[in-house]
Amino acid sequence: METYGNAGGDSGISACEIGSDYVSVQFSNTGKVYTYSYSKAGKSHVDQMKILARSGSGLNSYIMRNVKNLFD
Repeated sequence: METYGNAGGDSGISACEIGSDYVSVQFSNTGKVYTYSYSKAGKSHVDQMKILARSGSGLNSYIMRNVKNLFD
């Protein structure tokens, strides 16, 4: 996992890993890692999460609004 960019300085995500068909995120408050995959969260959501993860901004908000409980 790589440290999440956290451009805004207030993200609930501390680290993430981008795979070909998934994004795994580690949440700051619990340290737990959740994986969001094409098969569970859907390709369009995961592809958007990849963009946000690379930019270091907006990933936590996106997860909370769109895929919160769709982890593997």
